Amino acid sequence: MKKIFLAALWFISMVGLSQAADTAPIKSDPAWLTESRASIKAEKYDQAIKQLQAANETSSADWNNLLGYSLRKKQPPDLVGAEKYYQAALKIDPNHRGALEYYGKLKLINNDLPGAEALLARLDKVCTFGCEEYSDLKEAIQKYKSRK
Repeated sequence: MKKIFLAALWFISMVGLSQAADTAPIKSDPAWLTESRASIKAEKYDQAIKQLQAANETSSADWNNLLGYSLRKKQPPDLVGAEKYYQAALKIDPNHRGALEYYGKLKLINNDLPGAEALLARLDKVCTFGCEEYSDLKEAIQKYKSRK
């Protein structure tokens, strides 16, 4: 009985210690990131572009990726601008999964299948156990090939 009591006491003390370590403030995304993602989710690409341009976080791979995405998705799309920002995102973070996927999709829009496949190969290396970005680009490439 004494052993059970000591084990329970030890367990409670360990749980208490781990909870104390978790009380540090959680780092949240900057407002520009949260706001632009919400605009993109609502398919308000022009609004997202304005929010991103106002933030002017040019050294952020996420910022460049989201600006490229918004330029690609808006009507009419700005594919040249989108490519510029995807390239900037990948220069900052060569393993940025979102930029690799979206740039691959842009390559398909521009009928550059080898370019899209090269980005898929990069994603395959980045996504060791698979990831959504890899699956999405792979599916887009398969659809592209089936139309040709």
